[in-house]
Amino acid sequence: MQNQKIALILGATICFALNSVAFAQAGSAGQTGAPGQGAASGQSGAGSQGTMPGRGGVNPQTGTAGQGTAPGSAAPGDSHSMSANPDQKFAQNAAAGSAAEIQLGQVAADKATNDKVKQFGQRMVADHTKASSELKAIASKKDMTLPDSPKGKDKATIEKLSKMSGPAFDKAYMQDMVKDHQKDVAEFQKEANNGSDPDLKAWAGTTLPVLQEHLRMAKEALSAVNGGSDSTGAQSTSR
Repeated sequence: MQNQKIALILGATICFALNSVAFAQAGSAGQTGAPGQGAASGQSGAGSQGTMPGRGGVNPQTGTAGQGTAPGSAAPGDSHSMSANPDQKFAQNAAAGSAAEIQLGQVAADKATNDKVKQFGQRMVADHTKASSELKAIASKKDMTLPDSPKGKDKATIEKLSKMSGPAFDKAYMQDMVKDHQKDVAEFQKEANNGSDPDLKAWAGTTLPVLQEHLRMAKEALSAVNGGSDSTGAQSTSR
């Protein structure tokens, strides 16, 4: 009888130990899950919250897809995804600038009292009308939309100068033209040297000498209205 009791106690002890080991192994598997697939929940078996690169994960509680974005795509609301590239921005600025030069040139041809200023205005209308036509032809082949009117600040300058007359107009207009063409020459030089679009780059290169000549003429006309000084003064409304 004593030996039977001992055997029963040993058997119960061994069974308990084996059950404990099996329980521990099952719990460990539930916490680690399969490699590379995200851990499985020990309680529910739901997938982990890890995500695949660029695709977004799946919410283990709701089953809904995450908000990750595919490589190379813009996230919703990313305004930069729709912005123009540097070459397009150059073309848009050049088109708006030419529209302003043409309108200001027409005002100068009508209102200027100094012959050099009047001739400069007429030259602006002729040269920028030609340049605008060339740029529009390039844009048309590329399905590129360009503005056909000046920017808001240039419209304000046109309105301001249109209300002036006599020597005051001549001086204010030429001050603006010197400042404006200094900026234009720098922008066209940059596009001619570093542009990515071969057509716009070539157009900038062929137009650049015309703008450099405009700058020379503007300084000469400003010197004439200033009595020999080419100072731009403080009234310029540079674009």
